[in-house]
Amino acid sequence: MTRILALETAGETCSVALLDGSEVLEKFEMAPRKQTELVLPMVESLLAEASVSLAQLDGIAFGHGPGAFTGVRVAAAVTQGLAFSADLPVVGVSTLAACALSVQTQAPSPKVIAVFDARMGELYLGAYRVDNGKQAVVLEDGLFRPDALPELDGDDWLIAGSGLVHEEALLACYGASRCIPDAHPHAQAVAVLALSSFERGEGVRADLAQPVYLRDQVIQGAVR
Repeated sequence: MTRILALETAGETCSVALLDGSEVLEKFEMAPRKQTELVLPMVESLLAEASVSLAQLDGIAFGHGPGAFTGVRVAAAVTQGLAFSADLPVVGVSTLAACALSVQTQAPSPKVIAVFDARMGELYLGAYRVDNGKQAVVLEDGLFRPDALPELDGDDWLIAGSGLVHEEALLACYGASRCIPDAHPHAQAVAVLALSSFERGEGVRADLAQPVYLRDQVIQGAVR
């Protein structure tokens, strides 16, 4: 039985989850720009509620991005600190993939395009197929302009996430069975997506828990 702590802070939310066999506990808050102050107390509260210590975990998973620069960095830094302290392996998970899986609780769909507003007139986008709770990548996460979106087969996609600020361009390119702009990635989905990697022994050292920004020029002025 694999026991995983998961963190997700890449967007406007802060969530932590504990996957313990078939059981999942999660704490989730809408918390724009408050993840730094909330995430560790949430971890401590969750572990206390489950009567589990860091030493009893098999690994830590985190949403590695893409997303808001500060939020992505918070998840990576906190994960590194916790993993170092307990000598635990780490797995990073796409926040777009986590959003695509999380939205299944609102609107089950076999085809999901997850989109985040990347500001600067761009969006982060990834496409996924979901079948019986298993998720496969159709299009790897990327950074795109609304007028240069990648091609995808079919027109019955569910489109979810803050990138729907570019809804007109997305619908013109893909069509959609439904649009959910207020969809967010959850730590529970991060844990579920990381499980197979941990079971295959693919967890890495804490110092390799690195954010994925996608935008090449990550500079101080990009912090938001």
